[in-house]
Amino acid sequence: MLYEIFDPRFSEVALINVTLEQIHSGCRWAEGPVWFGDGNYLLWSDIPNDRILRWIPDVGTHVFRAPAGYTNGHTRDGAGRLVSCEHGGRRVTRTEANGSISVLATSFEGKRLNSPNDVVVHRDGSIWFTDPNYGIRDDYEGHKADQEQPCQGVYRIDAATGELTRVVSDFVQPNGLCFSPDHSLLYIADSGGSHDPEGPRHIRRFRVEGARLTGGEVFATIDRGVPDGMRVDRDGRLWSSAADGVHVFHPDGTRLGKILVPEVVANLCFGGPKGNRLFIAATTSIYSLYVRVSGA
Repeated sequence: MLYEIFDPRFSEVALINVTLEQIHSGCRWAEGPVWFGDGNYLLWSDIPNDRILRWIPDVGTHVFRAPAGYTNGHTRDGAGRLVSCEHGGRRVTRTEANGSISVLATSFEGKRLNSPNDVVVHRDGSIWFTDPNYGIRDDYEGHKADQEQPCQGVYRIDAATGELTRVVSDFVQPNGLCFSPDHSLLYIADSGGSHDPEGPRHIRRFRVEGARLTGGEVFATIDRGVPDGMRVDRDGRLWSSAADGVHVFHPDGTRLGKILVPEVVANLCFGGPKGNRLFIAATTSIYSLYVRVSGA
């Protein structure tokens, strides 16, 4: 069974005659997929193996960068440059066109960040990222270290000045995040239930008002595992990772259905020439599935 359907509106996104394809295996913890349409390839992190991998259709997979600072989430900015969260360096970086790496954020108020996890870029050029402590809890996905920040926060890097501000501080473990298609809303996952059975397993929704956020109500709760990476499609539906696959939510918060995946899903992205190929980072593997909609 490929789908679990809860609402007839799921038919608006799911194709019938498709299969879930495993396009790569052999990772220890696959994360942070990002599609480069101009180069026709997919990048993602294999965090414990400290490498970034690249998959090219009809060619295969090779190592893009190693060591890679135990990178986790990735995105692209308006100029097409790769923006990455590094557990190892506890920083956010940008890969320039010539291959050099610029450090965008590494500390806040004189104290080192925890372990930047996932990142998105607003249409105004500002960079927003989450900073849980997963990468400093042990030496598996980073380097074990003492936490210096008083909380697990969400941050914004100003496009013009580079100033770093903390925009949210009341999460247990802020994780994946994504903007609505018009960038007026920001969805942020709290995966605090990963290490605490009583911890949160939900996605909160904020309104973006310039450099600040308002609201923060719970938009949806994941019923299997915890939410991690997520994306929205062009119509504003939210696609979230979960323990049993990818959960798809209508903009009104209704869970429409699930794409069932045989491994725990950490992250996902849309890609392919038409933007209608879903790439899923799931523990040891990368899977792909064609859907009826394209990414925002």
